[in-house]
Amino acid sequence: MSAPALSVPRWAVVATWLLSFIGLGISGYLTFTHYAGTQFLACAESGTVNCAAVTTSAQSSFLGMPVAVLGLADYLVMVVINSPWAWRSSVRAVHVARVALVGVSMAFVLWLVAAELLIIDHICLWCTGVHVVTLALLVVVSRVSPTQLGWTRSVTQ
Repeated sequence: MSAPALSVPRWAVVATWLLSFIGLGISGYLTFTHYAGTQFLACAESGTVNCAAVTTSAQSSFLGMPVAVLGLADYLVMVVINSPWAWRSSVRAVHVARVALVGVSMAFVLWLVAAELLIIDHICLWCTGVHVVTLALLVVVSRVSPTQLGWTRSVTQ
């Protein structure tokens, strides 16, 4: 079903697209280090912050797929779905998909943070970067999408 999309503030379009590229860059780096080896990780390997321990743990894959690759795929889609052209799309499904993708991504991030803190007992700073970017995307999308999609209603007195 198509309908003209309500416009969103320019700051939201720029912020989501920029955040998507940042997430893509960090996810790309983590995917590279997954396949090239942890010697390319620019991160401490002792104490609580230990990227190698996190990125080589059993929790670094989900259903047999490396989490880094899933993050890369997620952010490839985010770059497209948060582009200025996608924000202007009159196809409602594009805007609903944006909300759904950022929601699912944040749920996955929460699981990964719990795994880092409760199971692995180490934190990866690069992974944390992706987590912060995902949270920022959630905040921006949550701020503008409900109005754009008509999910808010004005209260008349």
